[in-house]
Amino acid sequence: MSLPGASASSYGLPGRASSNTVSRGTAGGYGNIGLGQSQSYNSEYDPTLGGLVDEPGRINEGPSTTSSANNNGGYAYSTTLRRQVSVTEGFPSFHHHQHHHSPRIPTSSLRRDSSPHNASPYRSSHFPLTSGGLNYQDAVEEQESYLDKIVGMGRRIMGKKDYEELRMEEEHRKEENERRQRETPSSIFAHKSVDETIQMLSTNASSGLPTSSLSALLARYGPNEFELPPADPLFLKFAKQVYENPLILLLLGSSVVSALMGNYDDAACVVVAVGIVLTVGFVQEQRSEKSLEALNKLVPHYCHLIRNGHPLTPLANALLPGDLVTFSVGDRIPADIRLITAVSLEIDESALTGETRPARKNTNMCERGEGEDTHGEGGGKALGERHCMAFMGTLVRSGHGSGVVVGTGKDTEFGVIFSMMQDVEEKRTPLQLDMDDLAKRLSLFSFGVIGVIFLIGVLQKRDWLEMFTIGVSLAVAAIPEGLPIVTTVTLALGVLRMSKRKAIVKKLPSVEALGSVSVICSDKTGTLTQNEMTVTHMYAVDDLVDLSPLLNVTSPFGPKRPDQPELAQSQALKKTALVGSICNNAFKNEQGVNVGQATEVALLNVLPIISADDQRKNFTRKDEIPFSSDTKTMSVTGSLKGGSDMVYLKGAVEQVLAKCRYFYVTDSSTPSLDQATQKTILDRANEISSRGLRVIAMAYGFPKGDGNDLIFVGFQAMMDPPRKGVSHAVSALHSAGVQVVMITGDAEPTALAIAKQLGLKVNPSSGAGADHIAGASSCMLGTQVDQLSERELIERVPSISVYARTTPRHKMAIVKAWQMRGAVVAMTGDGVNDSPALKMADIGISMGKSGTDVAKEAADVILVDDDFSSILPAVEEGKSIFYNIQNFLSFQLSTAVAALTLITLSTFFKLANPLNAMQILFINILMDGPPAQALGVDPVDKEIMKRSPRKKGDHVLSRRLIYRVAFSATMIVLGTLYIYLREISDGSMSRRDQTMTFTGFVFLDLISAIQNRGLTCTIFKNKMLFLTISISFFVQLLLIYLPILQHIFQTESLSLRDLFMLLGLSGTSFGLHELRRWYERKFSEQEILSEGVGRLV
Repeated sequence: MSLPGASASSYGLPGRASSNTVSRGTAGGYGNIGLGQSQSYNSEYDPTLGGLVDEPGRINEGPSTTSSANNNGGYAYSTTLRRQVSVTEGFPSFHHHQHHHSPRIPTSSLRRDSSPHNASPYRSSHFPLTSGGLNYQDAVEEQESYLDKIVGMGRRIMGKKDYEELRMEEEHRKEENERRQRETPSSIFAHKSVDETIQMLSTNASSGLPTSSLSALLARYGPNEFELPPADPLFLKFAKQVYENPLILLLLGSSVVSALMGNYDDAACVVVAVGIVLTVGFVQEQRSEKSLEALNKLVPHYCHLIRNGHPLTPLANALLPGDLVTFSVGDRIPADIRLITAVSLEIDESALTGETRPARKNTNMCERGEGEDTHGEGGGKALGERHCMAFMGTLVRSGHGSGVVVGTGKDTEFGVIFSMMQDVEEKRTPLQLDMDDLAKRLSLFSFGVIGVIFLIGVLQKRDWLEMFTIGVSLAVAAIPEGLPIVTTVTLALGVLRMSKRKAIVKKLPSVEALGSVSVICSDKTGTLTQNEMTVTHMYAVDDLVDLSPLLNVTSPFGPKRPDQPELAQSQALKKTALVGSICNNAFKNEQGVNVGQATEVALLNVLPIISADDQRKNFTRKDEIPFSSDTKTMSVTGSLKGGSDMVYLKGAVEQVLAKCRYFYVTDSSTPSLDQATQKTILDRANEISSRGLRVIAMAYGFPKGDGNDLIFVGFQAMMDPPRKGVSHAVSALHSAGVQVVMITGDAEPTALAIAKQLGLKVNPSSGAGADHIAGASSCMLGTQVDQLSERELIERVPSISVYARTTPRHKMAIVKAWQMRGAVVAMTGDGVNDSPALKMADIGISMGKSGTDVAKEAADVILVDDDFSSILPAVEEGKSIFYNIQNFLSFQLSTAVAALTLITLSTFFKLANPLNAMQILFINILMDGPPAQALGVDPVDKEIMKRSPRKKGDHVLSRRLIYRVAFSATMIVLGTLYIYLREISDGSMSRRDQTMTFTGFVFLDLISAIQNRGLTCTIFKNKMLFLTISISFFVQLLLIYLPILQHIFQTESLSLRDLFMLLGLSGTSFGLHELRRWYERKFSEQEILSEGVGRLV
């Protein structure tokens, strides 16, 4: 069984011809590596090639099946994930001429070692075919006695481990992490020449791996996949809701006690209530899983492979170390590859390193010290320095190349990060911890009730068994069995509301946990920004035009006036756009999306914004001088619309100005470019560059002389802009007391520029060393994080808003530091490099379109439309749910306490029972039924975002809530006692007296329900509450006046005088509750004001 949409990758690439998004029918077999037959095409299966392939010698493009890639470069992709089925199920049949009688390879022979590097080439002296020697684990198991096995099995069932086992596991984990981060195949082969690489991997630079070695390599390394733990079966998921929830266990325990005491109706009611809770929660979480599966159903990822001299297109998970792979614009790199050819090759590595600009690649091996220390102090920069390596999951932006696979699956750099993610343990949300705490408190309260009643019986010399029975009955009645139902339904409704806002919540408690978030650590590239270079400013001499209002992005030059005139285009600006489009090698793919080098794509994408056309269709190119790091310019020569040959040049401002003698104003006006004008242009370019924008200058002229007589036209400034709505969301989150922290692998200037646009208060880093640690900088580099101890980092994090040049390990350290300070931390991200921090955070939030499936696997919430601003209503929803839970908890507990107090007092004073069994049952239904559920759907209070997030140690049963419960219960008890004592003053307890007491209790309870709604919610604002209270009131009247119900509930009709007296008493209670609500509102307003002042200070 494969994880839907993840057993093979889909990258939805706009830059590809359809070869890597081709639909090839259903491939059967394990992870699609092998071993199935195409249903739709004339493809043959060659068992020695390790995958579904086309006819040898031919790459069949096939009809295109395009995934939902968007204009940001097609980041809707997944790395190769496979969900394990079970430990007993091996690989599918893999036929080989030497194994005709062994259709299946034993599972053990295909098992990847626990360390991803035990099978690496530099770990074996006889690569690649030797086995690894004695398995120590097997030797230990042979010596283990049956008794030890039984004891070990018992410990595993109980989830307990002894100290030595824990210590060895911790040491083993540390050793593995260090080894993973120090010795990956890419770090080794980056420092090997092409010839050394080919020799070590026993492959060929032109024909690839020989067929004879494939079977052994597959047995040694396994498929090119990341294995996920096997999914729990449905019955186990259902059962987990029981034994992982103390409140459910408490309720089931109370039902058992009730059954043993002969109260079968009570026991049945509790079991039904628990069944409803489990079913609602289970169904809603299954719906979220199905939504996530639909999101992940993407087109499989094929690669271009050469084996035995034949070009093939198998699935990427069929690759093995030593395979020869080719790739071009729009391709996803299918494994870690040592480049052997690279022609103008640029690869976008942002999903791995966070670096926005594509990395330029060549085949020269890295020098000593270059590209080392992958996940250490060098950070993502170390990976970027490996210019001869291509990493799994990265995207080819321009050029083409080929290379030899050196690392697959967990041996890749992505695999290292994936392993880090798997090492992070699951965390329980604050609400889950609160409910656990509440269950413990209710348990203690129940035992206390039993003890008090038993003690009363001893003091009064009454039968101890009778008193014990009464005590247990009261304790069971005190537990609000409807609480889990109302909580679950409230959370489920919240999840449904979030789904309408394009956010998938994987677990019910996560929706409330968002309201507790006090810190949001966010990745920059692809999360806060679009991960697409975009021209935001165009400049001609003395004319700077801001295109941001037309792009729906935030301008680095501050807000614009609402009456800003429409874009006024001068001839110079039109000429700047013309030169940028002609001197350009980007192109449109079959989906109509511009692909190629990032800056060139940006120069084409700006044309529709300024209502210009791509003139290359009218241009005849005759010569090109490509961009080089030495000249920092690119030029093309040709004729436009049949005119004279002209040179069109673009590049760095200084280099372009050095080749210009004039500057452009109009076609008829090209004044001389003097020193003062040059200084003006350079000053403007430097000012824009300092804000994190990349500046590309344009010039043109006649191709004569030494080429230094060109005409300067202008420049275009581009950046990876913030997503629409992010700036507003950040501002609103700050107002709500949520601190937003940017963590990126990108360079510091770029990170600071984006942070300023988003409204984060930042100052540049003050460098490394002691001066920095003592300084007041709000930006910190990954190298500086490494210099701090854990305690120092915990002290520093509140003052840091931006972290640059970070690795996954740095992100995890920052998240942990905030958690150690007591913060509830949310982490947002989309790349594989974000996944460990996503899992470690209290709430992980992944992008749906641009997010890797590894990130979505680690996250708790997925934003389907990649809209960061969706976090704002999610936090609002979470806060609202928490306060709604408090409201109905206050109502339920006050009802339970009131009923318990009445019965305890009547028992203590040996009075007649104020309520009979059926009346108590109706009160229980009222307490746990519609009014309580209606309190759970109070409308969101707009003032709620002004409240600071609740602290991690704050419980749902807060001190203020306890006071409210005590007040509400007191109102019910005093009112009911007044009626009860008044009615029995004649010395007897008639049916009318009991009816008055019963009706008074119900009326006062309904007032409690109304007055436990939100403090700012009017009576008619929550229509469901008003409706349920009205129905409950009408049902109570039926119990009094309908003969059949009178017989069942032992009631009798009341006179109008009695009824008005009860209504008057209820009105008095209503007025006292209003005084309590007024006081709470004033106290809350003062609290919000003081919190706001505190944040400003």
